[in-house]
Amino acid sequence: MDDSEILRRLETLRSEHRDLDAAIDALLATGSADQLQIARLKKRKLKLRDEIAMFEDQLIPDIIA
Repeated sequence: MDDSEILRRLETLRSEHRDLDAAIDALLATGSADQLQIARLKKRKLKLRDEIAMFEDQLIPDIIA
């Protein structure tokens, strides 16, 4: 993947991460939230965060100190 593809993928992942955050907040605000569903959404959100970190690392050049 080149840098432009990585940047597009990062934007997609960040958008999905924000959407999951909003969905979790909405479920918690209702008060009658399904804890299993919330746990699944949080797990997906953590997976997205890991993917985002991986792609961000690919954009930073390796510097040997």
